[in-house]
Amino acid sequence: MIVTPIACLSDNYAYLVECESTGDAVVVDASEAAKVAAAIAGKKIVGIWSTHHHWDHVGGNEELAAKLGVSDVVGHASDKGRLSGQTRFVDEGDELRVGAITARVLHIPGHTTGAIAYVLSDGRGPDAVFTGDTLFLGGCGRLFEGTPEMMHASLAKLAELARDTRVYCGHEYTASNLRFAAHVEPGNAKVKERAAHLGAPSVPGTIGEELESNPFLRVDSKEIRATLGIAADASPSAALGAIRAAKDSFK
Repeated sequence: MIVTPIACLSDNYAYLVECESTGDAVVVDASEAAKVAAAIAGKKIVGIWSTHHHWDHVGGNEELAAKLGVSDVVGHASDKGRLSGQTRFVDEGDELRVGAITARVLHIPGHTTGAIAYVLSDGRGPDAVFTGDTLFLGGCGRLFEGTPEMMHASLAKLAELARDTRVYCGHEYTASNLRFAAHVEPGNAKVKERAAHLGAPSVPGTIGEELESNPFLRVDSKEIRATLGIAADASPSAALGAIRAAKDSFK
């Protein structure tokens, strides 16, 4: 499996995912048609997979599908009528294929109610997960449509993936996310280590790195709770809501 990040708009990522054995490929989150088209020239694109309905992730769907003759535009079933160009409607546990790669769909509401992740396996190396704007490297998405309870459950679901699973998210927010992580958990050496070795682009990360340094996966941290004044007996979802509110106002 070859994954190529495609920088779009001001800080978005689309992705080209290629099967090495067959040459088949898909685009994940085709946010900007012209930039994606230039990056995938000559590739055998068999599908466009969207993580959620926001325009900065699906704005290129219809133009690319028409240009490439692609009829398979995938999104969550609940996004019917609001996800540009959608032709296939999937839900938790459904499977997709691109060549020899199998993709499992996870429903991960929080940022939007129809957000999904694609967990890709090819049997030749670590899995890859495309998380859109639910799980960022070092952070999580704003709660535009969901609740803290939804987001906590979705992040917990992603946290159960193998630690070496490569994480490909929807935006290049990692540096600012790690600044916030260092603010709320200053004693966490993993945050400092990760910030000191950021690449450009920062993707992919791993689930293991997120468990060690992402405050939204560390809602039980005593230090984070003390920094933000979150009660020791507050529920994990309540703690996540408080951490998200603090991140929303963090400069």
